[in-house]
Amino acid sequence: MKRFLLVMGLILSSLLTSCIPHKDIVYLQNKDMATDSLQLMVEQQKPYRVQINDILNIRIKVLDQENVSIFNPIGEGNLNASASERAYFDGFTVDTHGRIRIPELGEITVLGYTTTEIEELIKNRLLEEQFKETANMFITVKLSGLRYTAMGEVGSPGSQILFQERVNIFQAIANVGEIPIAGDRKDVLIIRQYPQGQQIHHLDLTDVNVMNSPYYYIQPNDMIYVKPLKQKTWGTGTTGKESLATIVSVLSLITTTILLFTRL
Repeated sequence: MKRFLLVMGLILSSLLTSCIPHKDIVYLQNKDMATDSLQLMVEQQKPYRVQINDILNIRIKVLDQENVSIFNPIGEGNLNASASERAYFDGFTVDTHGRIRIPELGEITVLGYTTTEIEELIKNRLLEEQFKETANMFITVKLSGLRYTAMGEVGSPGSQILFQERVNIFQAIANVGEIPIAGDRKDVLIIRQYPQGQQIHHLDLTDVNVMNSPYYYIQPNDMIYVKPLKQKTWGTGTTGKESLATIVSVLSLITTTILLFTRL
């Protein structure tokens, strides 16, 4: 009887510990201070530097706009094309050598530059070869959407394009569906492309200090991976209700087995 109670205790304790704690699914917890403390979050986002395969949207304006029509591509393809498709065909793709090709100006190296720096590069080239200061030139360079991929424990894994200048990790995940209860919010991986290769960064979304992380804002071509919690692979239930159902099933099986053996 003692052995039976010991086994039962071990089974119950293991099943109960399989439940996912509340603190593991709540975002932005204030773990270091009292709940009524006021914190000033300092954003750590750095200017994005253009990478290979980025698509740039470049627009040039002067007093006589007809003089720059050749620099501003106008979509001549399918009028029903999506915004991302038009951006692909009308934009300037950074090739494997880190350059873009602009009509009349030829190739310009943009790898590792910010969009503001690229605006200055183009402006200087135009002033040298095409226009004078009196043309009142105005140049804008933007990324043609922020592309990223989300994988693992998210509502709808896949690639997304957001037409925004800045997107934080919560906005990125919200656009692919909420992390289910079995997803690991404490160790979300950001796989980021750099000129020297890829690096993996870790974010704890349950900690309010994630807002201070330099990886809080995602960048183009980021891959977000949300790992499953161990409770998902155990199959014992992720909530108290599910675990209780599992406990009842196990107890019923054990009781039935004991009754069968006692009758033999």
